[in-house]
Amino acid sequence: INAEYMGIPWSPMSSRDSGDPDRSSPPVSEDDLVADRSTDDDDDGEELVHGNMAEDYRPIPQLDVYEHDPAAEAARGRLTAEQRRQAEAAMRRRDRETRVSEGRVPRALMTSDDDFGPDDEGADVDAEAGLRRQEFRPRPMDVIDSLFEFESFKGPLKEMIVLENARRTIHYHFRNFLVNFGDDQKIYVDRIRQMCTDNQRSLVIHYPHLAAHHEFIALYTAELPADILPIFHAAAYEVTIEMFPHYGRIASEIFVRIEGLPIADNLRDLRHIHLNVLVNVSGVVTRRTSVFPQLLEVKFNCERCHEVLGPFPQNSGKEIKPQSCYHCTSKGPFTLNQSLTVYRNYQKLVLQETPGTVPAGRLPRSKEVILLHDLIDKARPGEEVDIIGIYTHTYDSHLNIRQGFPVFKTVIEANYVQAHKIADATQQLTSEDIEAIRRVAADPHVSDRLIASIAPSIYGHLDVKTAICLALFGGQSKDSKFHKTRGDINVLLLGDPGTAKSQMLKYVEKTAARVVYTTGQGASAVGLTAAVQRDPVTREWVLEGGALVLADTGICIIDEFDKMNDQDRTSIHEAMEQQSISISKAGIVTTLQARCSIIAAANPVSGRYEPSKTLPENVELTEPILSRFDVTCVLRDTVDPVLDERLAWFVVGSHLRSHPSSEEFHDAPPVPEPFPDDGVEKIPQDLLRKYIRYARMNFKPRITQLDDAKVVGFYQQMRDECQKCGGMSVGVRHLESIIRMAEARARMHLRPHVQNEDVDAAIVVMLNSFIASQKAAVASAMRASFAKYLTERQDKVPVLMHALQQLLRESLNYLKSKSVDDVLPDKITIDLEEFQERVRSLGISDRDLNTFFNSKTFSANRFSIHRHAGQILYTQNATD
Repeated sequence: INAEYMGIPWSPMSSRDSGDPDRSSPPVSEDDLVADRSTDDDDDGEELVHGNMAEDYRPIPQLDVYEHDPAAEAARGRLTAEQRRQAEAAMRRRDRETRVSEGRVPRALMTSDDDFGPDDEGADVDAEAGLRRQEFRPRPMDVIDSLFEFESFKGPLKEMIVLENARRTIHYHFRNFLVNFGDDQKIYVDRIRQMCTDNQRSLVIHYPHLAAHHEFIALYTAELPADILPIFHAAAYEVTIEMFPHYGRIASEIFVRIEGLPIADNLRDLRHIHLNVLVNVSGVVTRRTSVFPQLLEVKFNCERCHEVLGPFPQNSGKEIKPQSCYHCTSKGPFTLNQSLTVYRNYQKLVLQETPGTVPAGRLPRSKEVILLHDLIDKARPGEEVDIIGIYTHTYDSHLNIRQGFPVFKTVIEANYVQAHKIADATQQLTSEDIEAIRRVAADPHVSDRLIASIAPSIYGHLDVKTAICLALFGGQSKDSKFHKTRGDINVLLLGDPGTAKSQMLKYVEKTAARVVYTTGQGASAVGLTAAVQRDPVTREWVLEGGALVLADTGICIIDEFDKMNDQDRTSIHEAMEQQSISISKAGIVTTLQARCSIIAAANPVSGRYEPSKTLPENVELTEPILSRFDVTCVLRDTVDPVLDERLAWFVVGSHLRSHPSSEEFHDAPPVPEPFPDDGVEKIPQDLLRKYIRYARMNFKPRITQLDDAKVVGFYQQMRDECQKCGGMSVGVRHLESIIRMAEARARMHLRPHVQNEDVDAAIVVMLNSFIASQKAAVASAMRASFAKYLTERQDKVPVLMHALQQLLRESLNYLKSKSVDDVLPDKITIDLEEFQERVRSLGISDRDLNTFFNSKTFSANRFSIHRHAGQILYTQNATD
């Protein structure tokens, strides 16, 4: 071994040709050693193994000693441990700088023992910890003779990118971008450090950052991603290895992922001009294949001479094979060398347009997406994702056989995949949004404001809006090791035609974060749950999720629920209660998640709801499916002069306000506020959506204090009434529904714990749902039996207004029966004492009654009180 090559200075003391005066061999002088060395350098070399080899290791006392300088040793003295450590660190730094300056060891290849900063005095104690502590200082970038001037290039970009100087310039600028982007904090240096901490291989680059650093390179990235991204990968790997020299043992490549592409494309708008460019699309994953190994670098064995040929880089377009063996010049045969061939992970997704973005009357379109390397399993079937990738084409022989002329199949090679989550929506909220949400939640009557803000373009239907609001917020699911209880609330809307059932469902579709809308006639059992189909690539049986799977962690809306077949309707029993779908078909035995709320709308059997029949008699739904709905809302189109008048004013005013030229109708008559939302300030719809997402993500209410005796007594009384009057049965599921609705109401107030007032409100919703499902003759008796639950801890104003409206209707009917020409007076009187007696039977005190007379709701509904006359006056003319 050459001593000079190893960095050891040559000295005659270390020569092997030293003599021993005590032996027969004569002593060797220093001049002889130098002469021998010069002679050996001129020859081909010296023989190390010979007969006198033992002579080389004979002791020479004159040379086998260190130089001794007593004066120097006396001046130096003994070093302390700290002084010795500092001296060794200084020598290491000196040796390192010497090796780097002489070019013997590149800085990127230096080991952790050599690469210490000037401040790492304790590096010998923990070298790796010192390497992690030191601040990253990039090495000086390779000097390029002349940077390529992108501004002055005239010609197609495809011709520019093949120039070596242009590629080196792009590499130079992108490496500079990774190392230096950021003012006080280097953003991408921190991201690389975090990537290495997580043992990942993907570095996410924000496209606007790249455009701000170098706009031309950002433009070329979007136009020629297949040529630019490999340059980015190499530059990112180079910077990573400089920061962590041993990271190459974990990842042989670093992949640059582009996020934040400013232009978003629709799947149905992709055309030939988008080929080979970077596209940004979004949709729902409907199908996902298993992970396959794909050839990356192929090596073949020549069967004639057994020579290994390759590697041959394999692209996704066509298979590459050697034409002949370069060793024996034979034409084959060649077999794949499976042990030396390099593979990569391969997976294919089917991305379909989001249901809410499909134009009316059109079928949703889909596109295949290819995932490679570490992007596999980034998205599951049913998830809504954003994908940025290269829109490219491949040759498909089956497609050409069917079409009869050369056509190509288009796919998207994904570069970046991001799934939509509620957490992402919450992270997008600004500090101003969160502050506005907190201000709304500080209102003690925030639940009334939220309910009044549901479907503001629909008049009335307070019970329906309450149920939908509870379903939008949802309860808290309980998932233990042996038992799981759902937290989503299922709602059934049953009523007469023209009562805005479908409009309510459409409002939920536009408001909720994740919704799948379907109809009873257009949905089948497999369309709602899951279908088993053959994969076109592997010809294996694969699962394709249905509506309930696609609506996971969201809401599934089913309109015309009564039009579904009994067999199809039975298939969703498991999904409504266990929130899972079990599949056992074609050898596939698995369980899919369907954690979603179901809001369904149905029409009565005879077209209109008959109050003389119970709810099961009015709709063709079985008892098992009805018991799985937490809330059942009955919408009836009844004739009521007061409500009809107010509804007509509301509809007319809504049309006037919604007209494009509504400013021309500034002289239109005032429109009364809808009942019973009078005096309640509504929340803007944008803020309402943010409020719902923020509450669902950040608050998980718990039941800590509960009036057990009240809940148990209420449940027993409901069971007794159910046995007496018949109608819809009450079971344990309804008791769980009360808990879920109480948790949802606590979430509406942004509370971490459920209070007794939340339980009382849930009991009222359950009672209204149960009483509405009974016959008309039984409903009034049940309302009186449960009066204490309906009025306790409630705002008395809506109850008093309802009682006053009943008295008003009775007075109007009496006046109509006495009138000959059906002309009614402008002012209608109601006996004050009769009203007081009626409300006292509901357990309402005189104090609550006086509060009602002084409320804004009382005057807004055109009522006035005259205590000296003992009358309540109602004015019919809106202008009075």
